[in-house]
Amino acid sequence: MKKLLFALALLLSAFSYSQNIRYEGVLRDSIGTPLEMGNVMAVNKATNAMDSYSITNEAGKFQLVLSPNTQYILKASYIGFTPYEETITTGKENMVKLIVLKQGINMAELEIVHEMPVTIKGDTIVYNSDSFTNGTERKLEDVLKKLPGVEVDADGGIKVEGKSVSKLMVEGKDFFDGDTKLGVKNIPADAVSKVEVLRNYNEVNQLKGVTNNEDNIAMNIKLKDGKKNFWFGDMTAGASIGEGERYLVNPKIFYYSPKYSLNLIGNFNNTGELPLTMQDYFKFSGGFRNLMRKSGTSFNIGSNDLGLSLMRNNRAKQIETKFGAGNFSYNVTPKWSLSGFAIINSNKTQMETVSRSVLLDPVTGDPQTIQKSEQTSEQKSQFALLKLSSSYKPSANLQFDYDAFMKTSDQQEMSAQLSEVFPETSQSQDIYSNQKQKPFSFNQNVNLYYTLNDKNVFAFEAQHLYQDEDPLYNVNLANNPFPAGPSADPALSLGLQPATRYDISQERFIRTNKVDAKMDYYYMVTPKSNINFTLGNTYSFQNFNSAIFQTMDDGSENSLNDNTKNNVDYVFNDLFLGAHFRWITGSFEFNPGVTLHQYNVYNQQLGSKVENNFTRLLPDVFAQYNIRKSERLTYNYNMTTSFTDVADFARGLVLNSYKSLFQGNRYLQNGLYQNHSLNYFKYNMFNFTQLYGTVNYSYQMDAIKNLSAFSGINQVGTMENSPYADQAFSAYAGYNRSFARFYKVSTSASVNWSKFNNFRFNPGTGDGSVSIANSLRQVNEQFTQSYTGSFATNYKTLPNIEVGYSLSVNDYSSNKFYNHKPFANISYYFWDAFTVRADYEYNHYFNSDKTSDNEYDFLNADIMYRKKNSKWEFKVGGTNLLNTRSLNDDSFNQFSTFTSRYRVQPRYLLLTVKYDL
Repeated sequence: MKKLLFALALLLSAFSYSQNIRYEGVLRDSIGTPLEMGNVMAVNKATNAMDSYSITNEAGKFQLVLSPNTQYILKASYIGFTPYEETITTGKENMVKLIVLKQGINMAELEIVHEMPVTIKGDTIVYNSDSFTNGTERKLEDVLKKLPGVEVDADGGIKVEGKSVSKLMVEGKDFFDGDTKLGVKNIPADAVSKVEVLRNYNEVNQLKGVTNNEDNIAMNIKLKDGKKNFWFGDMTAGASIGEGERYLVNPKIFYYSPKYSLNLIGNFNNTGELPLTMQDYFKFSGGFRNLMRKSGTSFNIGSNDLGLSLMRNNRAKQIETKFGAGNFSYNVTPKWSLSGFAIINSNKTQMETVSRSVLLDPVTGDPQTIQKSEQTSEQKSQFALLKLSSSYKPSANLQFDYDAFMKTSDQQEMSAQLSEVFPETSQSQDIYSNQKQKPFSFNQNVNLYYTLNDKNVFAFEAQHLYQDEDPLYNVNLANNPFPAGPSADPALSLGLQPATRYDISQERFIRTNKVDAKMDYYYMVTPKSNINFTLGNTYSFQNFNSAIFQTMDDGSENSLNDNTKNNVDYVFNDLFLGAHFRWITGSFEFNPGVTLHQYNVYNQQLGSKVENNFTRLLPDVFAQYNIRKSERLTYNYNMTTSFTDVADFARGLVLNSYKSLFQGNRYLQNGLYQNHSLNYFKYNMFNFTQLYGTVNYSYQMDAIKNLSAFSGINQVGTMENSPYADQAFSAYAGYNRSFARFYKVSTSASVNWSKFNNFRFNPGTGDGSVSIANSLRQVNEQFTQSYTGSFATNYKTLPNIEVGYSLSVNDYSSNKFYNHKPFANISYYFWDAFTVRADYEYNHYFNSDKTSDNEYDFLNADIMYRKKNSKWEFKVGGTNLLNTRSLNDDSFNQFSTFTSRYRVQPRYLLLTVKYDL
């Protein structure tokens, strides 16, 4: 059946395309100069529908695909010129036309009945939504997926030109700043009028002409007239049909006016739908950015959490969600605006996992120890995010911003695991663990931007972070995991006393205060060149406090050895002065610079202080060649000094898991790495082709590396600076083309290669202490590949399909994992009331030695009924209709490979009713 549908769709596509003729030509001005980015369209005189459109290339060429023997109104326009209009009649042969425009009335002053599907205005690409939609769309993501050059992933991330969209706005107002997922998954498709892609985006007008913003892309959603100054949205409720007790309640309410806006979203379900996952929570920035990202220093506060399992969206045994969010903006005066959001979420997730971990021999790379585990977990997570922003712009030359952002969560995970180790079968045991944490962070920044005159621009930015973490880990197991330490070093013994079962707990408290501040001065040498001086400072204070203890059979507490406790103060200070020169000449832009740093770092513990103070000069270069208006090549180079945070300096033992101890190194030095990146982008509006690629290479010296000693699966690790350099190379390329208006082809490929030096303690050498001097060096190479190709149609009245194939290959040092995934989607709007949608994917997952070999597929389908202009919609949806039971995953770290199979939710049907406000 699937093969028949595919064949029919391709036959329809080929047949319809073969019946058309080409109407092509050139658009010029009165003196013969080609007009690039001009608009040409053909309106069917009988139906008044726009049948084809084109945007001219650098030679002024355009091309339309029209029906034969049909009368059209041909229209051409270009900003600053009098629009052109002519009635034409096509025959059966291709046609050629020269169009000459005369300078005159601006097209923006005319009433435009038929809008161009795509227009480009400088760095802004504007898509007219109705030109690409056909009635099957329900959310913003359904619209975006049909736009040429726009990609949307399963997690709600948006990419344009292969770059991630960092900000989503509606009518110019932030929509939950810091994440695009909530907008992509919740804004109604029928409310969208236009989608504006803002390239080289900068929120501060004063800085747009003096800084490089190549990596900044924002998206603004323009609403239809009927959605402005009115409440709109929908209320959805659903319940399962037949087996199971599934439910869904999803209210969404929006209001936009020039004065204020308000967005309210709720979602209560046990269907596996996660408005925000824990992964989203951890990466949700609230729009805050790293102020020092271009300074040449990498010092990011590490997350000292427990590494709780990050549950897969809709791919766990059972997921229950309660979610609420509100976003607002308010223009207090024409010069002062307030905005913010609040998000609260509660998840309860159950998982069942079967896994296989292989520890590799440090010399041969062959399997040394194999652990097989069966684990059940229940995780309860609650989190809240709050943000308040104020922006005051008393004049075009002055802007003052303040932002405050709070994140807090309460997480707990309880798991039971049956573990068996080979060849040491005597280590088979049941393990129970309980992990809790309530991390809290408060981030605020103050920004002031002032333009003195055409020559002088000032910018002051400061940011403060307060972070408090308190992870608690408890494990209960039958065997003593560290009876005398896996090495000959007696200092690595926990000092556990004999017990029926070993009940071990660890408390950790990590407190961070970090302040970043910098002042930028820009002097405009010419309108196309400027000098930038930066004076900045980063100061961070952290305290790390931890203790491990044992609960005995009678309930008493064994406080263990002194080396299981930590109380560490860590101070980092970076004072720097930078100078950069930016100039533009013709099609080239250059921006080289250097930054001088004075670093002062120390950790204080065990009654003494260890300092690391030094000065370093770090260069960086930005260069860009604008080959054409929509084609460019960009090169970036930077040298970066990297620092780790307090957890890696703590000398006392830290219990990372029931089989892993960690001991920090207070004598760690900084790392130094160089990074090169080359980016290419081309957007040909003439034939609607987008081609982009990225190549990155990094070379890291003095890298901070893990150094581990093993006894079976038990591990004791520490950190040291490596005398050997690590390397990483990655490349990504994408191509998509829309042709004959109804068809879209997309392909992408990515490769990643890395070469890391790792170290394993060799107990047969040295004095028994764990150090690189008496360790075996492991050189691990990892090569991963991913390839995807797809073909899609976008008819207005016929069924639409998307078919594609994806291949991923993960080549680790000891094994190679493959996943072949063909997929197909179909959607059809018919009888002005019914919508049918279905998506199917098949996976064949296996590795080279066939220890893993699994085939599974997923089929989801919906049928929706909604009469034209009705506020009610009824839907019957089926999830996992083939009732697939489990999925596979794999990963690789410095010393081992890991594969797992986890259970997913069974098949269910859901009847939902939606009412539009």
